[in-house]
Amino acid sequence: MTQPLEGIKILDFTRVLAGPFASMILGDLGAEVIKVEPLAGDESRSWPPILEKGESGYFMILNRNKKSITLNLKDQRAKEIVYKLAPKVDVIIENFTPGVVERLGIDYKTLSQDHPGLIYCSISGFGQYGPYRDKKAYDPIIQGMTGLMSITGERGRSPVKVGIPITDLVAAIYAVTAIQAAYIHKSKNGKGQYIDIALYDSMLSLLTIMSMEYFTAGKAPGRWGLDHIHRVPARAFETRDGQYIQVAATNEVMYPKFCKLLGVEELINDPRFDTNAKRVENRDEIMPIFENKMRKKTRDEWLRIFEKANLPCGPILALNEVFSDINVKEREMLFTLEHPIEGEVKQLGFPYKLFDTPAKVKLRPPSLGEHNEEVLKGWLNYSNRDIARFKAEKVI
Repeated sequence: MTQPLEGIKILDFTRVLAGPFASMILGDLGAEVIKVEPLAGDESRSWPPILEKGESGYFMILNRNKKSITLNLKDQRAKEIVYKLAPKVDVIIENFTPGVVERLGIDYKTLSQDHPGLIYCSISGFGQYGPYRDKKAYDPIIQGMTGLMSITGERGRSPVKVGIPITDLVAAIYAVTAIQAAYIHKSKNGKGQYIDIALYDSMLSLLTIMSMEYFTAGKAPGRWGLDHIHRVPARAFETRDGQYIQVAATNEVMYPKFCKLLGVEELINDPRFDTNAKRVENRDEIMPIFENKMRKKTRDEWLRIFEKANLPCGPILALNEVFSDINVKEREMLFTLEHPIEGEVKQLGFPYKLFDTPAKVKLRPPSLGEHNEEVLKGWLNYSNRDIARFKAEKVI
C-alpha cells in the first residue's frame, strides 16, 4: 500500500526537537528522510530519559522513519557530499541558528542555484529576519514573549508554562504544512521555494480567541486557571478522592440538569444565576457552592452520573492512566517497535488517520551514521575505498 508522500526525498539537517518532529511526521507519511548529523551525533542522543540499555528516550520518540548519515560540515569534502546530495532531494530542512547555514555554505541560495525545484525550510526561534533574529530561543522564552504564559495559570498567582515544549511542536507542524503546500505548488510549475518558520510566529498564531479578547477590550486578558473566561460552569472540580473532573454545563439545557444532579435546584431560577452571562458576572458567588457539592462524591462516581445524564465531562488523568485507557488502544495511539539495543521501545501512534494511504513505521530510530555507506554508495556512487578514507580522515 502506497503512502501519500512516497517518493519525496528529504535531506534533514535538524536536531533536538522542532526540526526532528517535523521530519518524523513527513517520514511517517512516506517521505524518505536522510538525517544528517555531526560526527558526535544529534546532541539529544544523550538526553534523558535514558532507556534501560543506555539509549536516549528523547531521541527515540522523535526520530523514527529516518536514515542517519554523519558529516563534518567544517570539512570541504563533507560539503561536496552535500552539494551532490542536494540535487537528488525535494526538500531540505534545517534548524540551525540563523546565519549558520550561510557560513557553512549549505544555504538555500547556494543549494538552489542548480536546483530550482528545491524546497528549503528553515526553523528557528524568531525567524530569519527581524530585530530578534539572533536572540537565543528556548521554549519557555517563546512562551513568555508571545503572551502564552501570561494567560496560563491560576488567577492571582504566577504565570505558568505549558507542560510540554509546545512552541517547538507547533512550529514543527506548521513546517510540515508549509512544506506540503510548497510541494503542491512545485507540482504545478516546477518551482521550489524558501520557507521561514519561527517558533515565535507559530505561538502568536495560536493566540486566536485570546488575542481577540485583547483587540476587543483593549486590555490584556488575565489567567483563569481551571475556569473558562466566558462560561460558567465550565471548569475542573476537585472531588472527594482528591481527583479532578472537567465538566461543562453552560447552556439553558445543561445548566438546570447540572444543578439537579448536584442537588441545588434552587440555583436554576435564582435571578443572580439564571443566564450564563449572570453566572459569569457572579462566578465568585456560585462557584464555591458547586465546588462544595462536587467534593461529596469521587471522580468516578461523578463521571458515571454526568455521562448517564449526557453532560460533557471527563477526568483529568495522569499519564499512567492515559496510557492504560482503552481508547488509546482502540485508536492505536501507542505501539512498540523493535530496537537492536533496547528491544521493544514504546512509540506514540499516528494522529493522522489516512484510511487509503496510512502512516506507518518503516524504520526504527537510526544508530548514529548507520546509513553512511548506503547513501554514499547508493545515491552518490562513492567507492568502498572513498568511504574508508572519509572515515579515517573524519569527514564522516
